[in-house]
Amino acid sequence: MAAHIITRPRIALIGTGHLGAIHARLWLQQPLAELSCIYDTDTERAQNLVTTLAKDIPAAANLRVATTLAEALAEADAVTIATPTSTHFAIAHECLLAGKHCFIEKPITGTLLEAERLAEEAQPRDLIIHVGHVERFNSALTGITPERLHPLFIEAHRLAQFKPRATDVSVILDLMIHDIDIALWLVRSPVVEVHANGVAVLTETPDIANARLRFENGCVANLTASRISAKAMRKMRIFQRDAYLSIDFAENSLETFHITDDETLPETLVEQGSEVVPALMLGNIDAGEHRKRSIWYEQPSLRKGNAISEEQRVFAEAICTGTRHHSRATTADEAIDAMRIAEIITEQMQKQSHL
Repeated sequence: MAAHIITRPRIALIGTGHLGAIHARLWLQQPLAELSCIYDTDTERAQNLVTTLAKDIPAAANLRVATTLAEALAEADAVTIATPTSTHFAIAHECLLAGKHCFIEKPITGTLLEAERLAEEAQPRDLIIHVGHVERFNSALTGITPERLHPLFIEAHRLAQFKPRATDVSVILDLMIHDIDIALWLVRSPVVEVHANGVAVLTETPDIANARLRFENGCVANLTASRISAKAMRKMRIFQRDAYLSIDFAENSLETFHITDDETLPETLVEQGSEVVPALMLGNIDAGEHRKRSIWYEQPSLRKGNAISEEQRVFAEAICTGTRHHSRATTADEAIDAMRIAEIITEQMQKQSHL
């Protein structure tokens, strides 16, 4: 089926909680699309959001608050779904049946089966599904060219303070899913082995979890997530033969250590004009049996921007042009791959709890 090109898609926002409010504000400022209406089962909350937005963005005063999902869909070409995960499938399914493109906040659904069913509905209708794995658009990660990465080991820590609004799913789908998605995206090799453990502390599902993924190409990813941490952290370290990268998603920063066999800077860095200095912070690196190798430190200057706004732009652009793939957008198939690993991790933890 040929894609139906829409010049400036009308977007209906479904859900006006914390994340929905952010989406609403940013959609109102998105030149490639029009926020046509918003819908929430709590109509008063939706109306209060319109009032709040109108204080800063005059155009928001004319924003329509739909009283039913069907009413919202009648005025839209596409939707952003920012509701609790447990409701994603039912809402997205109705939207797809109505012929609407869907941007669904992560995780795509609460279960793998639900995610697969959405993809099956979208494909014959030639509808776009993008999933809000926002870290792909984090400036710390956009400073990396995935094609130049050949990871051997990835270590990620994603820790957060407890927030009751996200407890309809486990910490695996709430937090770890980000790093599962990034690891799959960067490594580009099938996962052949998973080891996981976790514990439920404040809820009925795991609140702290660790998973070790082994890929077919030999890379290993060690992922840790907690939603009952005193200090928030969103960091990832990537090790490969010629480099070590340290990513801080919270600070939007990237540090890279390049390893060379002599004292010559890597040609790619010279071409980019990067400011690179000897990595003295690693200690006495010119001593020992590997003294002929050089390590260079680089902290690239990153282009700053709003990651959610960039997600929206890419989604709107895909609708406008009929383009189904973007290097950073998470497609339904990619979200399903992440869900598949998340379910394996969950199943392992459930087995352990019954031992």
